[in-house]
Amino acid sequence: MGAPAACVREEEGPGARPRSLKLVRASLQRQRFHTAGSHYKGRTAAEHLWLTRHLRDPFVKAARVESYRCRSAFKLLEVNERHQILRPGLRVLDCGAAPGAWSQVAVQRVNAAGADPGAPVGFVLGVDLLHIFPLEGATFLSPADMTDPRTVQRVRELLPGGRADVILSDMAPNATGIRSLDHDRLISLCSSLLDVAPDVLHPGGTFLCKTWAGSQSLGLQKRLAEQFQNTRTVKPRASRKESSEVYLLATQYRRAKGPVED
Repeated sequence: MGAPAACVREEEGPGARPRSLKLVRASLQRQRFHTAGSHYKGRTAAEHLWLTRHLRDPFVKAARVESYRCRSAFKLLEVNERHQILRPGLRVLDCGAAPGAWSQVAVQRVNAAGADPGAPVGFVLGVDLLHIFPLEGATFLSPADMTDPRTVQRVRELLPGGRADVILSDMAPNATGIRSLDHDRLISLCSSLLDVAPDVLHPGGTFLCKTWAGSQSLGLQKRLAEQFQNTRTVKPRASRKESSEVYLLATQYRRAKGPVED
């Protein structure tokens, strides 16, 4: 597989409403899709179902048009449009960053590449167990494991001032197909990331993580409520309706240990 195309569009400044979201909305309204029969030759019924959904997905189409590395970019775009968690000058830690779509959005919104000379320049650091192709305006630490203390130390060394203003997590474990087990493993990942927040997240900062709804969700939400002033659950339109995927958004971090660096 070749490297993904460059993705930062100059016409979309940090404060602009993404043209790609407008494209998706238009596609959702029209709901006119076309698939070619040649795509289905030699495939199983399950593969046919997946491919049909993929080809009909307006977010997949918009990701290609806008040169985002995958459709998940629109989840973060929508969350940011609604809640304004990214702005020029912020330091962003993107966990589970591969293939880099969320980092693309973050680079645009915090002006990490300096595309807007009149706005503060932010910083984006992406971390993942998988390799991530380079992206202008972002620094990638991969392969690296955010549950490893050595990675956390390296993250602090790379972040300006040793702190992030925003922690993003689209991390997910390799699915086993056992819903309860997959849920528990994802909650464990989110909890481990919350464990390092005192060492990485600046007071007043923001935490956004993906979860799958299940029995352990309430416990994670309780932890977030204890450490952040505001918490909420969000489900972007790009999260498929049949999926149990939701995002927990916590803002105004108020718990930190040890000396705080600016």
